[in-house]
Amino acid sequence: MAGFVSGEGSFGVQIYKAKTKLGEAVKVIFTITQHIRDEQLMLNLIKYLDCGNVTKRNREEAVDFKVFKFSDINNKIIPFFEKYPIQGVKSNDFKDYCKVVDLMKQNKHLTEEGLGLIRQIKTGINKGRFTY
Repeated sequence: MAGFVSGEGSFGVQIYKAKTKLGEAVKVIFTITQHIRDEQLMLNLIKYLDCGNVTKRNREEAVDFKVFKFSDINNKIIPFFEKYPIQGVKSNDFKDYCKVVDLMKQNKHLTEEGLGLIRQIKTGINKGRFTY
């Protein structure tokens, strides 16, 4: 699965407007996208990882397996990829994603400094990374 995620997965960090002290909040998401013909494979991931959900994309022949719940990301997704490491550039995305999750575990996302650091880390994840 780690190799599969290298090509078809993403580690997302969203910063969105919210009714918080800072006016913004942070959400981490793990996603795998596949053609609609592989929907059963995506549904099997829910059973295998014991988390997530599968949704069909509107107007596209694709389905997404997504994990939004922070405790599932922290206790299931991250440990899985620590045990079965991702290869290639996506491994750097995973490392940065883990940094954001660690900051959130320390409640740093609730501070201006922490939110700024998360914003900076976010710019490099999923195709935003500058490579030479």
